[in-house]
Amino acid sequence: MEYFWYTSDTIPKGLGFSHFDSLHLTTLAIAAVILLVSCLCYRRAGQKGRGIWRKTVALLLVADELFMDIPMIIMGIFHVKYLPFQLCSINVFLILWHAWKPNKTVENFLYTVCIPGALAALLVPTWTKLPWLNYMFLHSTSCHILLILYPLMFTASGECKPRLKQVPRSLLLLLALAALALCLNLWWDTNFMFLMHVTKSNPLYFFQELWGSHLLGFPVIIAAVILVMYGPIELWHRLHRKKVA
Repeated sequence: MEYFWYTSDTIPKGLGFSHFDSLHLTTLAIAAVILLVSCLCYRRAGQKGRGIWRKTVALLLVADELFMDIPMIIMGIFHVKYLPFQLCSINVFLILWHAWKPNKTVENFLYTVCIPGALAALLVPTWTKLPWLNYMFLHSTSCHILLILYPLMFTASGECKPRLKQVPRSLLLLLALAALALCLNLWWDTNFMFLMHVTKSNPLYFFQELWGSHLLGFPVIIAAVILVMYGPIELWHRLHRKKVA
């Protein structure tokens, strides 16, 4: 518990973990079990039960953010960079909205952006400086699991039926959120949504080294995500139409 209340900025070196070491793989295994069991429970729940599931996950995300913010405020180390405007955590606002006011635009955005973004964060975490018995490690891990879980639940249940024609709306919403993040970055000198710079532990750093700007990697990653998230779906629909015909 000695290092429980430290952050990535304050913790001594050499106490963290490495990508895909035993701690990381254990964390991924636990995440997979939580996601699988929760999705199965959600599928078996009725309409009222599913509504309770969605609202519960949304409120757990808010509680998770407060679990990070309140201790830092008490310790006097809180900074605006910890506000939930990062590429993943900005989805908390959309999830809260959707939990009480479901709509197709937000559903498809969460499927297209939230699932792959949070999954990438779990697979290649940026909080490797931290040991597992640390509140920022626990927050970062649990938050990204919940961010995957929310859209995965209604996708696995068939409530959300992603189609490629809905992608433009998702991209427009992503562009609007990026514009908001850029304004906040310029105002507060922050790095929300990794728009200003990246570190070596971030996958976007590859494009920084390759092309001189990590921003050039965003179109490549977005195209790859759309291909992975929608390619199999569109292929299945095309084959199904041929079979029916």
